[in-house]
Amino acid sequence: MFGCLVAGRLVQAAPQQVAEDKFVFDLPDYENINHVVVFMLGTIPFPDGMGGSVYFCYPDQTGMAVWQLLGFVTNEKPSAIFKISGLKSGKGSQHPFGAMNLPQTPTVAQIGISVELLENLAQQTPVASAAVSSVDSFTEAQMTPNPSEAFIPANVVLKWYENFQRRLTQNPLFWKT
Repeated sequence: MFGCLVAGRLVQAAPQQVAEDKFVFDLPDYENINHVVVFMLGTIPFPDGMGGSVYFCYPDQTGMAVWQLLGFVTNEKPSAIFKISGLKSGKGSQHPFGAMNLPQTPTVAQIGISVELLENLAQQTPVASAAVSSVDSFTEAQMTPNPSEAFIPANVVLKWYENFQRRLTQNPLFWKT
């Protein structure tokens, strides 16, 4: 029903079912993960009026599980990207995985999905730093000029290259003079 994707790793499409309505994906070496994608596989939709709360769980310094709400997926919103890199030192939140004794390993975090009523999902407040910005950071970085850097327009570079090619064909040794 669900899949989980971390950049540079294989897709996980078989979560561990820990209760009738709860699923968990293990995230080994979680300290090196910035973003995680949770999605529905498209094989089994949620029952009408239901969706899935998505939680991030990591072990704190004492080895206790810290759960944080990231957001949700539904039939209408079947995938979501969450930033987890800043969550590894925050406080936990109320979660439906509390009574379960899920094994915690110091380098393994978990993504938990709890199937719940849509009206309950609408009332939950995810951790603010888990939301991925709607502005493409690559585009933003490319468009924000740095005063200490000089930018050369592409047409200037292209004209220089064309002149260089022309001069090279006329005299292959011109650059030595």
